[in-house]
Amino acid sequence: MTTTISTVEARKHLADIVNRVAYGREPVILTRRGEEVAALVSMEELELLRQLEDAMDIRDARKALAEPGANIPAKAFWKKLGL
Repeated sequence: MTTTISTVEARKHLADIVNRVAYGREPVILTRRGEEVAALVSMEELELLRQLEDAMDIRDARKALAEPGANIPAKAFWKKLGL
């Protein structure tokens, strides 16, 4: 179950909210003026999100490597972008 709470209320009850997220594994959505602006999740959920993002990055990299044409090193690409 996901709880939704305003940022004003979250400030008043931060310790309780952190405990619910960390120990109760209950995600909390923060709202500001009725609009969802952020979410608090447990470290386990964040790690799962990181793993999913890594898997998607690897899939995209493999797809890019399989495309025809010359591959260029990342540093050369970043330089081209001005990074």
